[in-house]
Amino acid sequence: MARTDTAVANTSTEQRSALVAAGALCWRKRQGQLEVLLIHRPRYDDWSWPKGKIDPGETTPECAVREVREEVGITIRLGIPLPTIEYPVSAGLKVVHYWAARAEGLTPKPDGKEVDAFLWCSPERAAELLSNPSDREPLDALVTAANEDDLSTWPLIIVRHAKAKPRSSWTRAEGERPLAATGRRQALAVSKLLQAWSPDRIVSSPWIRCVQTIMPYVKESGARLKLVDAITERDAARKPDRARGAVGKLFDRRVPVALCTHRPVLPLVLDVLRAHMPMRLANALPTTDPYLAPGEAIICQVSSKNHGRVVSVEQFRAYDD
Repeated sequence: MARTDTAVANTSTEQRSALVAAGALCWRKRQGQLEVLLIHRPRYDDWSWPKGKIDPGETTPECAVREVREEVGITIRLGIPLPTIEYPVSAGLKVVHYWAARAEGLTPKPDGKEVDAFLWCSPERAAELLSNPSDREPLDALVTAANEDDLSTWPLIIVRHAKAKPRSSWTRAEGERPLAATGRRQALAVSKLLQAWSPDRIVSSPWIRCVQTIMPYVKESGARLKLVDAITERDAARKPDRARGAVGKLFDRRVPVALCTHRPVLPLVLDVLRAHMPMRLANALPTTDPYLAPGEAIICQVSSKNHGRVVSVEQFRAYDD
């Protein structure tokens, strides 16, 4: 079985295959035992995972959350990424991206059309029932993560602010430089992307372009917003240790969180992330300027049981103008 340490880099521009889909392996614990959620599709008379084809302009994480909601009526928060599977279908090659998703306390309600039944069962029983043999690969990875206490996680997300008006054309205070029109559209896309992980807290530079980037998500979700001077360009350049400290505190709170900052601050942020992950994942982080495109995000899943240990890294660009 593959280790749970995972590095995945996906962007919206990557979805070039003829048939791209996404879904999730929903899981829960019952009397200390792991159970996973299978669905039955009457059209194919098979047992599989909730999944579906990506919509135009949608990222794979957004697709996974939407499909689970549409097929079984529950809203999930994505956990660790699981192996992507590929298999031939009549229209060509189908590529399906999967995530783990904790579904404790959620009651599935099949839509009655694509899905007419569901079953919570042990991983062993799921392996027997799955109609597509390739669906066992993400299941194996999920079981490995559970055995290593890395299945229960919380997301720590780093966002570079969306495209701002050019510095050369701005004559007022740098902290007041706002988003460009493209950046405002990117901010809406960032909001949709963040909803796949549903961070409860947002930590942001108080400079206007960062606040404008994350405000659509804050308004949509009701997440708590905290503005931190230490991660502005100016303060991070003057006192880099304070910027690193602000990032380090995110690990101490152990709650889903997103941090929005500036390109020049990203090297300090990435230094802190590297200290919390094994070398394999650290090597997957960006190392050259500009590190992230405007509106792009790095998603780290942090183990709930192994404090401060990052077990997966993903990278997504929410919007390309």
